[in-house]
Formats: sequence, structure tokens, C-alpha cells
Amino acid sequence: MNYLADYIDYHEGESYEELKAKLSIRVPENFNFSYDIVDRYAREAPDKLALIWCNDEEEEHRYTFRQMSEISQRAAVFLHRHGIRKGDVVMLMLRRRYEFWWLVLALHRIGAIAVPATTQLLAEDIEYRTNAAGVKMIISFDDKHVLEEIEAALPKSPSVKTVVSVSGARAGWTDFHAELADCPADFPRPQGADATRNEDPMLMYFTSGTSGYPKMVMHDFTYPLGHIVTAKFWQNVQDDKLHISVAETGWGKAVWGKLYGQWIAGATVFVYDMLAFTPDLFFRRLSQYKVATLCAPATAWRFLIRQDLSKYDLSNLSYCVTAGEAINPEVSNKFYEKTGIKLFEAYGQTETSCLIGNFVGMEPRAGSMGKPAPCYDVEIVDEDGKKCKPHETGNIVVRLNGKKVVGLFCGYYKNEEQTKQALGGSLYYTGDTAYYDEDGYIWFVGRNDDIIKSTGFRISPFEVESVLQEHPAVLECAVTGMPDPKRGQIVKATIVLTKDYAPSKELELEIKTFAKENLAVYKIPRVIEFVDALPKTISGKIRRVEIRRQDGAK
Repeated sequence: MNYLADYIDYHEGESYEELKAKLSIRVPENFNFSYDIVDRYAREAPDKLALIWCNDEEEEHRYTFRQMSEISQRAAVFLHRHGIRKGDVVMLMLRRRYEFWWLVLALHRIGAIAVPATTQLLAEDIEYRTNAAGVKMIISFDDKHVLEEIEAALPKSPSVKTVVSVSGARAGWTDFHAELADCPADFPRPQGADATRNEDPMLMYFTSGTSGYPKMVMHDFTYPLGHIVTAKFWQNVQDDKLHISVAETGWGKAVWGKLYGQWIAGATVFVYDMLAFTPDLFFRRLSQYKVATLCAPATAWRFLIRQDLSKYDLSNLSYCVTAGEAINPEVSNKFYEKTGIKLFEAYGQTETSCLIGNFVGMEPRAGSMGKPAPCYDVEIVDEDGKKCKPHETGNIVVRLNGKKVVGLFCGYYKNEEQTKQALGGSLYYTGDTAYYDEDGYIWFVGRNDDIIKSTGFRISPFEVESVLQEHPAVLECAVTGMPDPKRGQIVKATIVLTKDYAPSKELELEIKTFAKENLAVYKIPRVIEFVDALPKTISGKIRRVEIRRQDGAK
């Protein structure tokens, strides 16, 4: 049982071309995911399984939609008792704990703004976010440094009135579970001025960004409907089968794969709350719980393909996808060789739902992001806004067509100038570049500020990285441009080696030779640096800007 038919018209087995031509999302008046999806399941299919949660200690929790409805109503009562009202901002630093689902649904009920945040934040990061967004409450748990970092930020976070722990009593903190036990499962849908409306702010993410301070990306109450395409037509989730997306709840990727579209499509969300990503334990959980569909970022896939997959029973695993950063074709090809399962790549941003993808019914092309998503008018355009020809690099844009696009953000919180710049014209510029091939598949080139310009050539870092990734010594690499008086820039490769290799001049020469055999002359790295780890954003994306900064300081 699922509610897809209430929001889209489609038939199983329709081709991508058919979906692209006709698919649109019906947006009801004053849609609220908690009341219109979760509570409806609770009434019509109360025993339908919504969530399975487990951790490294073999602890397990299972929640039906009836239970999820009741607990989230109790959580809404808890929040209301502590002064949270419509429009208030609440930060959730909960990693992958099951309380995240209770609380984000509770905030939707009230009409408060949920701000998921990663537990990797330090005190200064928390301080910046609380002051920028006017955070009124922070909810977290006792895990290593998390509560200590929050406490260190509080003296300079005047808007924060309450801090809540889901891990029991702590001085100065409200004990969530102790008070929840006294809260009734009775939080009626607000009416009048307190009712939520489609255009109201619902969810806010701070973009990780590769440079500068994070921006506050705001989504309204229609945003969950945009993820119907994400879940049904890209991830291919199945009614009553388990889907897992590898993401901490502090990342925008979490709601792409752990909540909205999956539940609308009737799937059960499977959550493995792992302390660290360990490929062996991860595959054991997939086997144990008979997971059907899997989404993981390129970084995870690079580690997963190095496992002996014959050790695991993956017979229930039928569909695998990747997004978050471009994936090298070598990784996709290796996984297919080992499992017979193809990786379906897609592309989107914190500001969007799935914009481009290798969708159900398409033949995926390893290394390609796919084709424009149904319901989005996505194009690759030149500097004049005209559609690019095949193999001509241009800007990835969304044509706005004078209307609100379901799944696209509604603005940057408290920044009208940035919002007008992004959404005030006829095109939304993603800031990424790509090109079409002859068949309309889209191939990622890079961020506008990552493009390398050498001797008149424009070089995509990702294109060079994809080749270097095929060398057995290369675990991860980042390609950047270094200033050069003759060429403008030269290509540099910063490389993390696999465990069987050690840095040496001989290995550097071997990798350069490999590059010469597989790349055009102007794309060959002139400089190679071996490092223990690449600089990354808190969401795991490589910060090439940091490598360029370090090189400039030398």
C-alpha cells in the first residue's frame, strides 16, 4: 500500500521518455507530511512497517506507522510545552538515532522549522548556526564530544532557550525521554493562524560549501512531494521492502533517502546507526535484514568494491544508486563485475530534490549523471542562456518558467538578496558545469570555480580523477590547478594511496606514466602529492578550494 497515485499519474513499466513527457506532481492545499502521509497510514494501514533501526551493539527498534504517528504526536506535545511554536527554529544533532524521525515529524506538526545538523560540528560551527538562524532549541545526545561542543557554544548563542538530551539526565539539559512518558499522543492538526501552509518554511539546511560561510537553504511544506521522483523513479524503492541510504541525518542527503519519498512510495526505511563506516559490518547488516535497495555516495562505494562480496548473501539486493558527488566509472564497473548490479547515478543539491538521474527503465551509463528528472526543466546552457550542443561544456540550470518548482528550495533564510539572485530570474544556476553526449546523457565536469585553465584548455578535475582512480594504487584523489607563469595553470593530483602502496618517486613516475597512456597531453598531472587524507566538507565532499589555498600559501 502506498499513496503515490494521489500525487502523480503513472503506470508501472512506463519508459523514461513517457514519464518525462507527462509526469507532474499534484500539490494539495496546505500539504503537511506528518498529517497527510504518516497519520493517514496510521489510520488506513496501522501495522505497516515504517522504520527498522539497528546499531553496532545489535540493538534494534521497529516502528509501524501507527507507532510513528503516536510517538511524534507525543513529541509535538513535549516541544509545545517547552515553548516551540510555528516558525520557531529547532536544531537536531542526532546522527542516525531513531528519535530524529519522531522529532522531525513533531516539528512538522507544529509548523516549526527543523534544522538537521551533523554531529561533526565544533563549538564555533554551532555558534555560527544558532546566531544565523535564530535557533531556539537544540536537541542532541551524549556521544563523545557532541554535548560538550554544544555547551561551549551556548554562552555566545543567546537565542537558544532550551537544550534537550535524548540520552538521559544531564545538568542544565532537559531529559527528553523522561518527559515524553508524560506526554499524551494527542496533537490535533493546528487550525487558523497556527495551521501550516504550503509556502511556510519547514526545513533548513546549512550548505556544506566548498568555500565561504554556509548558506541557509530553506524548503517549504511542499518539498517532500519533490522526492517522489527521487524515491520511486531513481532509487526504485518498493512497497513494503527495505531501503537504506548511507547518510547521517545532518546531511540533506538524509531526507532524500530516509524519509519523504520512501514513505510516500510505501517502502520501509532501514537505518544502520554505525559509529564508523565499516564495509564488512555494513554488508553483514544488508544481508541480515534482506535490504532490497541501497543508496551510497561515491566515497562509500570506493571502499565497498574492495570487499570480497562473495562472503555476503546479497540475494535480496536488487537496485543500487549513488549521488552526493560524481562517481568514477571504474567504481561502477567494478561493482557490476562483482555483483551483476548496475549503479544508477544521479545529481542534485541541498537546494533541490533529484535534478538529473539514470532513472528506472533507462540503461545507465557509468560515469554519467543521466538525463533531466521528470518534473524538472533542466538544461545545460552557455553564457547567454542558450542550450548547449553535444560535448559543449555549459552551466547546469533549472528553468523556472515563472512558477514555484516542486522540490526546489524557496530561498535562502533571512537573505532576500541571495534569494532574488538565485530565484528571481528565469533560470536557477546550480553553479555546476556539465555537457550532453549525442544521446542526451549528461556528464559532470565540475564546479565553476574548480575548472582548470591551462594553455588555453579548460580541464575538468573529475575527468582526470576518473582516469587516475583506475590505477590500483589510488584510493582517492583530487585534481586541482596550480599557478604557472607559462601555462596559466598546471594540473596537480593529490592522492590517497591504498593500503598496499607507499609513497615513492618510483610510484609517482608510474602514476604519471599511467596518466600519459590514458589522457590527452594537456590533462596529464605535472605535480603529484601523496597525502594521508583529502580535505573534505562535513558532508564528505572534497574541498579542492582548500588544496588550492594550501598550495598558494607554500
